Amino acid sequence: QVQLVESGGGSVQAGGSLRLSCAASGSIFSINDMGWYRQAPGKQRELVASITSGGSTNYEDSVKGRFTISRDNAKNTVYLQMNSLEPEDTAVYYCYSRINFGDYWGRGTQVTVSS
Repeated sequence: QVQLVESGGGSVQAGGSLRLSCAASGSIFSINDMGWYRQAPGKQRELVASITSGGSTNYEDSVKGRFTISRDNAKNTVYLQMNSLEPEDTAVYYCYSRINFGDYWGRGTQVTVSS
């Protein structure tokens, strides 16, 4: 059984920073892409950032230059450093990973940015 557990969400004022973490555990043989999605109230879930096993990254346009995704393959963990947060970043953030050729999701962590 594979699980993804997120941590690091919370409330912050505009301009502040948060760091999200997501650790994969269980019977893991291979991890390919890892990433973060978010879903704001009344909106569809959208990709925020992704990172391949080789370290190539991809970002949604609105977070480029503010967010940084990274991973620690030894710890099966992906991180999202979020700086210069804006109220529009308020959402539930979900960790995603392609593990053992299957797709897995975390339960989500709330990020709230106040103006």
